[in-house]
Amino acid sequence: MGLKVYWTDFSKNALKNIFDYHHEKVNLKIAQQITKKIIGKAESLSGFPKMGAMEELLNDRPQNFRYVINTNYKIIYWINHDKNRI
Repeated sequence: MGLKVYWTDFSKNALKNIFDYHHEKVNLKIAQQITKKIIGKAESLSGFPKMGAMEELLNDRPQNFRYVINTNYKIIYWINHDKNRI
């Protein structure tokens, strides 16, 4: 069983902003496709939590942040072993 993917309020708002931007600038279908791909990539981390590279810009934090790229977006995450989630 993989880790549970937990979306913070910050990440939910960022995803909504991405959706709203593409909905306004392009169209609904593209906005849905882009956000669906981002969610899918994040959910794939459940089974492969260490697939992402270490995020060098957050080395000063106590968590070991990692990231994966999905199209033009960087998904930053950390593995919380205590709560069995990403």
